[in-house]
Amino acid sequence: MAHLVIERLTKVYERGKVRALTDVSFEVERGEFLVLIGLSGSGKSTLLRCVNRLVEPTSGRVILDGTDVTRLSPRALRRTRRKIGMVFQQFNLVKRSSVLSNVLTGRLGYVSTWRALLGRFPKEDLERARRALSRVGLLEKMYARADELSGGQQQRVGIARALMQEPELLLADEPVSALDPATSHSIMQYLEQMNRDDGVTVLASLHFLSLARRYGTRIIALKDGQVVFDGPPGAIDNAKFKEIYGEDAEEVEVR
Repeated sequence: MAHLVIERLTKVYERGKVRALTDVSFEVERGEFLVLIGLSGSGKSTLLRCVNRLVEPTSGRVILDGTDVTRLSPRALRRTRRKIGMVFQQFNLVKRSSVLSNVLTGRLGYVSTWRALLGRFPKEDLERARRALSRVGLLEKMYARADELSGGQQQRVGIARALMQEPELLLADEPVSALDPATSHSIMQYLEQMNRDDGVTVLASLHFLSLARRYGTRIIALKDGQVVFDGPPGAIDNAKFKEIYGEDAEEVEVR
């Protein structure tokens, strides 16, 4: 059985006026590094957020390890989300809180609400946070405020937060679009390490085809909310690129 099954997923916004996804279907095997590409507005972010129901699908199903995520009760969804880490385009950190506090929020699905509100996390979670920060090279920034960090450092905090969940699936929504090229590769390499060393399935949306080719084991291209390509990175030739991005598009390489 596939790790993740997307089955005829459709999302319509604004009382039926905006159709973000239309009958999107594909399967993801455990351990894949799948990259979504396409123009802004093609449905990439909506698709990712339907997987963990940050966005509620209009119709269709999301099945994770045999469980229909789209039918889960709020309580069951909370348990399932433990398995699904997420890295956001704009980092989604509490800017005035410390790096450590932000990383510990990755354990919210595992501790009681009162413990989380009081910041009383178990000792093993504090040690887990130290390991996660060490892994992304930010242990010395543990007590710094999140808004004192550079964009690249903030995204590394976001990755450490995802590591805290010990996820089976990682959703990365445009994780490098706010970063310079050198920092972009650094962030992508941390995601690649999670995929390779921890066996985490990665589903990431990216703007640049060069990054998708470098890090993805498979690429799915969306156009107007529909799948127009699904295959290996090397199969996207110039004609297919023009089909995905438009006749006037020029491929830009991130070095």
